[in-house]
Amino acid sequence: MRALRFLRTRAPRAAAAALGAAVLAAGCGSAARPAAAPAPRPVALPLATSVGGDQATWASVPMGTAGPNLFWQLFVRPAQGTRWTLATPPDVATNGAIALAPGDGTSLVTGIHPSLLLGFSPITSTPDGGRTWSAGAPDPGLAGVPDALAAAPAGGRLITLEHDGRVDLGRPGAGGRPVLTSTSALARTPAGRACRLTGLTAVAVSPAGAPLLAGQCARPGVAGIFLDQGGAWHAAGPALPASLSGERIEILRLTRTGSQLTALFQAGAGRAASLVAAWSATGSQWTLSPALRLNGLGVQSSSFGRGSLAVALTGRRGELLAGPSASWQPLPKLPAGRTVTLALPAAGEVDALAAAGSVLTAWQLHPGPPSAGGAALRLAAGAFGPGTWTRTQQTKVPIQYGSSS
Repeated sequence: MRALRFLRTRAPRAAAAALGAAVLAAGCGSAARPAAAPAPRPVALPLATSVGGDQATWASVPMGTAGPNLFWQLFVRPAQGTRWTLATPPDVATNGAIALAPGDGTSLVTGIHPSLLLGFSPITSTPDGGRTWSAGAPDPGLAGVPDALAAAPAGGRLITLEHDGRVDLGRPGAGGRPVLTSTSALARTPAGRACRLTGLTAVAVSPAGAPLLAGQCARPGVAGIFLDQGGAWHAAGPALPASLSGERIEILRLTRTGSQLTALFQAGAGRAASLVAAWSATGSQWTLSPALRLNGLGVQSSSFGRGSLAVALTGRRGELLAGPSASWQPLPKLPAGRTVTLALPAAGEVDALAAAGSVLTAWQLHPGPPSAGGAALRLAAGAFGPGTWTRTQQTKVPIQYGSSS
């Protein structure tokens, strides 16, 4: 199938309509998709994120102003580097956010969420940290969740969660992706019925290459994570403590960094809601973090390092989990910006990427006065003092305002 590209510099309504027709025509040569029963649409989750790969950390940040002048930008920081570099895929309209699926080394597969007149999702990939990009077969339309795209280790299968609740399976650059399952089909399995599945919110691939799905369960106290074993879906979520047995559980994130899976879920709602993280090397046995009470704050972005995670909350608040044995640690008040995305590029490092218009400012956290063991060790253990943010770089992004109007 010929790869289709949506040019950012030429995005008039007529071109968007023509591209939509081309996608439909290209789909005629692919395998027929079985009709899926109507399913609840996945909930809208914050799409700003960063994720650490084997040799690079990637961050997806919204920049510009609003509406057709809001463009998501992709930044990368190599494992041995100190600066963030603009790596947004070229010739693609990124108004709808960039989904990230890191692979081995500095490879990455991206998918663009539908927005405005773009009803499908361009798929692109880079093997070399964003220096070169290849366009793949377009996806019908990714769901509006950050983990709607996942790549298997060693450049294997690609799993996509569609906006209609369907889950497709394919390979980067290949068309004719067969349907793996759907929200409605999974809800009819014994595992789906046991949790009373209402919607899917994430796809992932285990370090062994097995597909995983995550979603919302109507049954209280159940974490809806499902693992494909031998063609059958099995409940694989962690057993939750008794304190959460009466709470509705919603999986916000499920992603793989290196040889480990990390899940982030919310228990309860409103001022009583809390966040819990979980780690697994297999997709079925999990280590749980303590619960973080949100006290009415909202999650604005969520970020993953190798075994660590961080969340940016409303009110310029941030929290860090340095690993499975750590506790939640509040970060200093986050830098000002229209959007702030945290990043964890290396053990003991926390960056804050603050976007305002077309300017990205990178800040790095410096902990309070060092104690025995050194500042880096204290930060890696999640035991730092108040700390301060130090500006490390400022980058002006050449955003082409008006190109998507």
